[in-house]
Amino acid sequence: MMTPESRTASWHARQALNKVPEVTVYFWIIKILCTTVGETAADFLSTTMNLGLTTTTCVMAGLLALFLVLQFHAGAYVPWIYWVTVALISVVGTLITDNLTDGLGVPLEITTAVFGLALIVTFAAWYAVERTLSIHTISSTRRESFYWLAILFTFALGTASGDLVAERLNMGYLPSAVMFAALIALVALAHGVLKVNSVLTFWIAYVLTRPLGASLGDYLSQPGEEGGLGLGTVVTSFLFLIAIVAFVVYLSISKRDQTIHLAVRSAHGRSAPAGRARGVAGSRYDRR
Repeated sequence: MMTPESRTASWHARQALNKVPEVTVYFWIIKILCTTVGETAADFLSTTMNLGLTTTTCVMAGLLALFLVLQFHAGAYVPWIYWVTVALISVVGTLITDNLTDGLGVPLEITTAVFGLALIVTFAAWYAVERTLSIHTISSTRRESFYWLAILFTFALGTASGDLVAERLNMGYLPSAVMFAALIALVALAHGVLKVNSVLTFWIAYVLTRPLGASLGDYLSQPGEEGGLGLGTVVTSFLFLIAIVAFVVYLSISKRDQTIHLAVRSAHGRSAPAGRARGVAGSRYDRR
C-alpha cells in the first residue's frame, strides 16, 4: 500500500514527464501571438508570395509533420519545439479552412459546424479512452496524439467561426476582436468566480483565442478600405514572430512555464507563485 509520501512522489514523477507547458499568462499571450501569425503567414505565403493554397498547404503540412515528430520524440516539454509546432498547426488549421471555403466553396456555416463536431468527437474519444481531458497529464503518446488532434480542430474551428463573424456577418475585424476578447473575459470570470470546470473553461478559451488572434491579424494587416490598418502581412507576421521568439527565449531560460519546475518547488515544500500556475483555466486539473 502506498504511503502519502510515495503517492506524492509518484504524482511529481508523472508531472515531470508532462509534454506541454503550464497554463500561465505567458501561455495565453504566446497562443494569441501564434494564432495571429497563423492567419497572416497563411495569407502571406498563399497570396503575397503567389504560392497558392495547395502549394502552401503541402509545404506547411510537411513542416508541421517534421515538428510533430520532434515534439513526440522529446522526452519532456521543450519550449521552442512546442511553440513552433503550435505556430505551424495554426497555419495549417487556417489553410484547411481556407481550402474548404475558398478552394471548394464550402460555406463557412458548414465548416464551422463540421469542425465543431469534429472537436466534440475528439474530446469524447479522448475522455472515453483516458478518462480525463487534463492537459496536466500529457505524458503518453496516446494522450499527446489526442491533444494535438484537438489543437488542430480548435484552430480550424476558430478560423471558420472567426471568418464567419468578421466577414460573412460583416461585423468587421476590430469589433470581432473586441467581441471575442469579451467572450474570453467571460470564460475567465466563469472559472475564477463561478468555479466552472477548469477543463471546460480552458478548451472554450483555447477555441476563442483563435478567432481573436485572427481578427487582430486581419485588422493589422488588411488595407484601410477593408477595415484594417494596412500594415501588410509581412510586417504583421514579422512583428508577431519577434514577440513569440522573445517570449519563448525568456521561458526557455526562466522555466516559468515548465511543470517539472513547479513540481520540484512543491516537492521541497514551497508552492509556486500564483502567477506561474494560474491562467484562464488555472492548474487545478484532474491529476490522475
